[in-house]
Amino acid sequence: MKVTVFGSGYVGLVTGACLADAGNNVVCVDIDEKKVALLNAGRVPIYEPGLEAIVASSREAGRLSFTTNVAEGVEHGEVLFIAVGTPPDENGSADLKYVVTVARSVGQHLNGFKVVADKSTVPVGTADLVDATITEELVKRGLAADADERIRLGQPDFTVVSNPEFLKEGAAVSDFSRPDRIVIGAGNSTSGRRGLEIMRYLYAPFTLNHDRTMVMDVRSAELTKYAANAMLATRISFMNELANLAEDLGADIELVRRGIGSDPRIGYSFLYAGTGYGGSCFPKDVSALRRSAAEQGRSLRILAAVEEVNTAQKGVLSAKIRTRFGDDLSGLTFAIWGLSFKPNTDDMRDAPSRVLIADLIRRGATIRAYDPVAMEEAKRVLALDLEGNIERLCFVETPTEAVEGADALVIVTEWKVFRAPDFQALASHLARKVIFDGRNLYEPAAVEEAGLAYFPIGRRQVN
Repeated sequence: MKVTVFGSGYVGLVTGACLADAGNNVVCVDIDEKKVALLNAGRVPIYEPGLEAIVASSREAGRLSFTTNVAEGVEHGEVLFIAVGTPPDENGSADLKYVVTVARSVGQHLNGFKVVADKSTVPVGTADLVDATITEELVKRGLAADADERIRLGQPDFTVVSNPEFLKEGAAVSDFSRPDRIVIGAGNSTSGRRGLEIMRYLYAPFTLNHDRTMVMDVRSAELTKYAANAMLATRISFMNELANLAEDLGADIELVRRGIGSDPRIGYSFLYAGTGYGGSCFPKDVSALRRSAAEQGRSLRILAAVEEVNTAQKGVLSAKIRTRFGDDLSGLTFAIWGLSFKPNTDDMRDAPSRVLIADLIRRGATIRAYDPVAMEEAKRVLALDLEGNIERLCFVETPTEAVEGADALVIVTEWKVFRAPDFQALASHLARKVIFDGRNLYEPAAVEEAGLAYFPIGRRQVN
């Protein structure tokens, strides 16, 4: 099939590349000329395991291309994916200006029947907005406002479907290629049913062994995406609250996690205590869902608590450091292992490391930071965060270089390379022989044996 993807950010690029890898002819449209030039030169602007390889192979096979030409994109695709950003507005709601811009472009250049698929995470009712925007542009062109009338007259027609993404950063290629579900929200009109069949055909290669397609009305599909992310964020904040309580009570949150996760009604996913969630999805989606509810006169009290807990949890490591060393950290050097909000990505959006580093430097500390992938992105965003204090932040090339002579090690992201260190070597490198573990990577007994003080989240501390 011929497919166009508007937006070549994280979701758009993964969607376009995976569809091209499955044999479709895909054009990705983006207004960022530098990004398009970069992609056409064979370079991928984000880190995602496996993505660069399928972009390269699909481009070489002539199935994937990138352009800034909107009209070309509309003309090309039978299915037009809207995969542009929906950043939080000042009031916490999703900003739909990029979605609306794409919809206007579709209406201005529509040349046949098109399925317009909302892949961006959008509030309930966005499909109606996209439909109305495209129709408005068609009317400006002298075409009929009513879909049945357009069909009768043989004019270009379209349908809008909701097709939310459920991609985990760090595993997005696998998630797209082997999905646990494909949600399609479609209308029951003639055009809507036609659009549904086209979407089923497009996704057929990904459901050969088992049809995981879930068909529902458009608004339910839109809400499903927000509900999924809100549920996962809730589990994270719930476990972080329990972890803090476990410390007060002398319990071990890791044992508690195993105990409750073994219940099949609960399961183990997203039950790990840590330093709070970050990234491009959970923070903005929880906020946007709360805002959507407020517009209906409802208060989502659980999600209000989820946000409050998450904000507080990002300060937990700093609080542990201050308890150990005092509020004035002048003259102390901290090694930071892990900067991205999670492993296998270079995404620094709402990363807990940003809150921690800013607070430590504000209190006089010096930082030596290391991340296997996110160093360049971290340099960019932390320069903005720290403004005049960037001179006390140093990026190093190896984990060992970070800890050499540092007073303490702080683990923020659970990269595999950090999971099995030589604790005796760490003890020889660290001046104060202290580890603050924001991801509970180690068993306290193993750290204690090396003579290190150990401060995890919700587990036994080794002083």
